[in-house]
This record gives sequence, structure tokens and C-alpha cells, in this order.
Amino acid sequence: MTSTLVLWLPPLAALDGASMPAHIAWLRVDDGVVTDSGQDDGWVDSRGRPPRGTSGEGRLIVLAPAADVPVRWYHFPDASPAQAAAAARMEALKACLGAPADLHLVAGEPAAAGQAVPVAVTTHAAMAAWNAWLGTRGLEPSAIVPAGATVPPPEPDTLWTATVGREQVVRTQDRSYVSDPELDPLIAAGQAIVPLDAERMREALLLSLAAPPLDLLSGAWKPKRRWAVDPVLLLWAKRLLIALIAVSLAVPIVHAIRLGSDTRRADAAVVAMAKKAGVSAPDAEAAEAEIDRRLAAAGGGPLAFSVPASALYGAMQDTPGVTLKSLSHRTDGTLTTSLAAPRVEDLNRVLLALQARGYRVTAQPMAGSDGQQIANITIRAVP
Repeated sequence: MTSTLVLWLPPLAALDGASMPAHIAWLRVDDGVVTDSGQDDGWVDSRGRPPRGTSGEGRLIVLAPAADVPVRWYHFPDASPAQAAAAARMEALKACLGAPADLHLVAGEPAAAGQAVPVAVTTHAAMAAWNAWLGTRGLEPSAIVPAGATVPPPEPDTLWTATVGREQVVRTQDRSYVSDPELDPLIAAGQAIVPLDAERMREALLLSLAAPPLDLLSGAWKPKRRWAVDPVLLLWAKRLLIALIAVSLAVPIVHAIRLGSDTRRADAAVVAMAKKAGVSAPDAEAAEAEIDRRLAAAGGGPLAFSVPASALYGAMQDTPGVTLKSLSHRTDGTLTTSLAAPRVEDLNRVLLALQARGYRVTAQPMAGSDGQQIANITIRAVP
């Protein structure tokens, strides 16, 4: 459901600084039907009423007085709509008085080729005065339509005269302007001046509101687009951001708590196992140090011969052609061996394999009497 509030702008003659007209003409259209109208301040209450129905949108359209915005129609049968609009602007500008920089000229664009092009002419000073009048009342219209552009064309050899707002407007085949009792017969030049039926004028007005023939809010007076933020969406965005921050903080906190709990359980298990082995220690680190000391004293643990020796044999299995010449073990966990291979690259492969397992390796290469490559290697038993 669409609701349209229509206001008639006061003539410039009535806007002399602080003074303003007591009342203006207005009407309200709900879903294409005029539901309220008047020439008083009733538009203030009408503006605050929502559209009929459960949902809808409202808009404001204001009509500029014909006394200040005359309209003329130009015909260019062989031109496209865009070309006709451009040509109409040029023709209207030729007929205007005053400096072009002071004029605000707006041309509509016909829906199809061959149709007449409406052109409205006013001044930037008039637009500034009307925008100031609207601004003091907090009004932001979606369009400013010349009142003369809403009057339909008359029958051949006749002129319409119609009441639009508080103005009496004359409509010829190619012009629309405010009526003047002295000038109307001269302009008619013998043609009949016929009053336009009020119902027909109302229908024409409703059609003009649905599809404005032209809009004075164009060019330098086109409103700048402003982005509106839905307060509800903004509230949900804030809530989601807070939830995201809370989850981001909760994940590492929970992980740290679980890690601390698992560490404490592991330390308690180490202390319990050390106690079974006869080691009394206040914590896991002390228990591990005491067990390593006892194993070293007994020749076991990581200093035992089997630990580095198994690493050496594993590295040799991955490198065929390497043979063991000698092997010895000291109580500090150092393993000394001599390896022989046809190539130095084979010996280096064994050394790299030991280093990859975390052992500290030193080697002294030499050439054997049988052509083999020999390396005296020292392997630290503890990585």
C-alpha cells in the first residue's frame, strides 16, 4: 500500500523572508484514491498517519505554482526520446530572458518517439526559496512537479482552464501558465476557453503523481543520496559482534584451562609412578631428574648403550653398503664407531639420518687401504 501526500508550494510573491501564507492546498492519496484534501493545516496530521493496510510506504510530492514555473511542450517527431529532450532544452533556452546561469531548466523525456517533450523553466533563486520553505518544516519531497504539467492537453481549437490548488491554470496545445483574465482572450485568439471538468482534472493529477512528467529536483537540485541504516539491523550487528568477541575470548581460555588440567593430571601420574619406583619427589620435574640420575648411575636410561646403538643400526639399514668396523661405548653415553662404505655419500647419508633423530654427531673421514671410505664417528647418546 502506497500513500502519497501532495502539497502545493506557495508562490514566490508570498515568500518575502519571514512571512508565509497562512494555508496551502494539499491532498492525500492512498493506493491511487484521494482519501483527504483541504486548503488548511490539515496536511500536518495527514502526514503523520501511516498508509492504510498492514504495511506500506509513504512519499511526499510537492507541486510548484504555475505562476512561477510555466511549462511548454515541444514536438520533434523524427527524434528519439533522448534527442527530443536535448533539443527541447535548447529551444526553451532560446526563448528565455535573463542569464542562463540564473535559470533552472528541466526537460522531461517522452516514453516513445514522436511524443511531446515538456520543459519547465524557473530560477535557482526560486528553488532555493522553496527548499528553504520545505526545510523549515522538515519536509524532504521525493519530487517537485510543476502544477501546470499536470493539466492534460485540450481538444483541438480549444483551451482548458482548470483549478489546480489555488491557481487557475490555462492549458493550450503547447503551453501551460497561470490564467490572466485580461490576457487569456488575447492568447486564445478566438479559440474557445473551456473549463476542465474537476473529475477529469483529478484523474490527470493522479496519473501525474504516479509517473511525474518532469521533476524540478534534478541537475544542481538533485538530492544527494544518503545511506540509511536500519536501527534493528544495527542492533543485531552489535549483538553478533559482541557474541563473536565473547566466543573468540572463550575458545583460548577454555583451551588453556583444559591444557592446565591435563598437565596437572600428567604430573600427578608421573609423581605416582616415581613413588612406586621408590622415588619421593614434590613434583614431576624433580621425579624425572631423580630417575634420570639413578639410571645414569646404573648405566641405563637414555645413557644406555642400546639407545644410540639402535639409532645407528636403524640409519645403516636405510643405507646399503655401509659396514661397521668397530664399536665402543663410554659410561657418559658416548658411542664411538668406525664405518666403511664405497662412497662418501653413503657415509654422509648415515650421519644425516642420525642428526635427523636429534643426536649430536662428529666424524673424521679417511681413506682405507682397500679403497673403502672410512669415517670415525662419535655419537652422543643423549639428543
